[in-house]
Amino acid sequence: MRNYYFLIRPRSGHRNSELRIMNYELIERGGRLEKIDILSLSLTELENVLTELGEKKFRAKQIFQWLHVKRVTDFDKMTDISVQLRTVLKEKFCINGLFVEKKLESCMDNTVKYLYRLSDGNFVETVLMEYNYGHSICVSTQVGCKMGCRFCASAIAGYVRDLEPSEILMQIYETERDSGVRVSGVVLMGIGEPLDNYDNVVRFLSLLSDKNGNNMSLRHVSLSTCGIVPKIYDLAKLRLGVTLCVSLHCPDNEGRSKIMPVNNKYDIDSLITACKDYIDATGRRITFEYAVIDGVNSTDADADKLADLLRGINCHVNLIPVNKVKERNYRTARSGVADFAKRLGKRGINATVRRTLGSDIEAACGQLRRDAAKSSEKNGGADA
Repeated sequence: MRNYYFLIRPRSGHRNSELRIMNYELIERGGRLEKIDILSLSLTELENVLTELGEKKFRAKQIFQWLHVKRVTDFDKMTDISVQLRTVLKEKFCINGLFVEKKLESCMDNTVKYLYRLSDGNFVETVLMEYNYGHSICVSTQVGCKMGCRFCASAIAGYVRDLEPSEILMQIYETERDSGVRVSGVVLMGIGEPLDNYDNVVRFLSLLSDKNGNNMSLRHVSLSTCGIVPKIYDLAKLRLGVTLCVSLHCPDNEGRSKIMPVNNKYDIDSLITACKDYIDATGRRITFEYAVIDGVNSTDADADKLADLLRGINCHVNLIPVNKVKERNYRTARSGVADFAKRLGKRGINATVRRTLGSDIEAACGQLRRDAAKSSEKNGGADA
C-alpha cells in the first residue's frame, strides 16, 4: 500500500503565500489525516510551526538546510536534530519523493530525459540539458495541461492536477542526485502551464532562491507561458527577475486562435500590452517563442507580420523547429526556420533558431508521460 501525501491547503480567507502554519487545516482523506508537505514550507512557516511545538526557532533553519542544501529525504538522517524532534517530524510531516520510472540518454548531445513517478502514481517529465556554460534543467509544473495547444504533446493526455512546490523542486533535487551534476539554470517549460499553477510556482521560485537553501539567482530562471494575461501582470508586480518566455507562435489572432485556444480569451493585443508592462516593471527583456510550422505560420508574410508586431519591444525571438508528435501532422523544414530567422533579422528583429536537443530520445514534451499513463491503464492503474 502506498501512502499519498499532499500539501495542506490554506483555510479560506488566508491567501498570503507566507501563511503561518496555524492557518492550515488538516484534510481527512480515506479516514486519515494527511501529513504536511514540509518541503513546500518557507523557512518562516517552518519557524512558526516549530515554535508552536515548543522548539527553538533556530531548529527550523537546521531542518530547512537539511532539506534544501543536503537534500535528505529521511528525517532520521538529520543527525544534529534530537531523536525526539525527529519522531515529531515523522508524525506530522512528509517529504514528497519522486521515483525514476524511465530514463533516456541521448547519444548525440548528452541530454537526459527523466520520467518521474509521483507519490500518487501520476507521471511528469524532466529534461537535463548540457551547454558550454553548464547544465540547465527543464521542469514540469502540472500533471498534464489544460491549454490545448494543437502542436503540443502535453495537452493530448489531458490535465490531471497541479504540482506542489515540493514536486517541482524535487525534479531538480532528484535529477542532480542521479546525474551527479549541479544545474546552473532552470527552465519552467516542461509539462503544464506555469501561470495556471501560479501560487505554487511563485512559492517554488521563493524556495529555489532562498539564501538559506539553494540560493539560486532567479535571473537564471526562465518561465514559459502561453499567455495568461492577468498572471503576467501579477508576476510583473513581484519583480522576481525571472526571464519571461511567451509562446506566441503566430503573428495574428486568426491564426493563433487555431493552434492556441488561449488566444480566444487573451488575444494578441492584450498579450503584447501585458508583455510591455512586464518589461517596464522588471527591466527584463522578454523572449517570444515561435514554433515554425510548415503551412501554418512559416511564410515570408508571417515573418513580416511578426516583425511589425514586435517592433520597438525589448525582446528576442526564439524560433523552434516543431517536435514530431505522432497524433499530430505538424512538420518543420529546418532550412525554412533559418530563412524565417534571416527575414526577421533584415527587419531589425533579433532572432535565433533553438538548438535541437535530445532528438533521438523522444524529446517532445509529454510523450513519455502519455505512453506511461497508457501502460498503467492497461495494467489496471498505478501500482499500489
